[in-house]
Amino acid sequence: MFSQKLAQQPLRRLAVQQPYAMRWSMTNAVSPAAVALGNNVQKRSVTATSNTSDPTQILAQQRKNRPVSPHLSIYRPQITWIGSSAHRVTGIILSGGLYLYSTAYLAAPVLGWHLETASVAAAFGALPIVAKVGLKSLMAFPFVYHCMNGVRHLVWDLGRGITNQQVIKSGWTVVGLSVLSTLVLAFL
Repeated sequence: MFSQKLAQQPLRRLAVQQPYAMRWSMTNAVSPAAVALGNNVQKRSVTATSNTSDPTQILAQQRKNRPVSPHLSIYRPQITWIGSSAHRVTGIILSGGLYLYSTAYLAAPVLGWHLETASVAAAFGALPIVAKVGLKSLMAFPFVYHCMNGVRHLVWDLGRGITNQQVIKSGWTVVGLSVLSTLVLAFL
């Protein structure tokens, strides 16, 4: 690996800096003895500037000339990366909600809050139907989606359903079943 890098880096530099010299270097290859003795080492010419400005300004100017990777802006959204992102987000929502409620439950006696099961059930029962369905949906979807997508990942760990078509089909299946299950749980 190291020997390949050692041989490829000078050739790449030469191809970028002097494309026509690349043909010459390939036809007049350097002997192994010259490589061993270090007689073919490329050297960079030193560029000195009389300007003694701030190095951070020079670096900032150089960064402006570098190409920028387009990142996500050029890609069409696909079920694979949307599903992966949603799996992570639902996991964060579920664990964050658990930690918040657990902390509030433990601090409730000190703060004078009533978070016992009976008081929470009574407060929920006093809500209008629309609010109940909305809250149940809001709580059910992350749970259902994360569980179903987790099963999908476990199937992948067994080495099944990993082709592109199967991944796309299982992704949409998880989304559809999650929405359907959320609606069933919300209206129970």
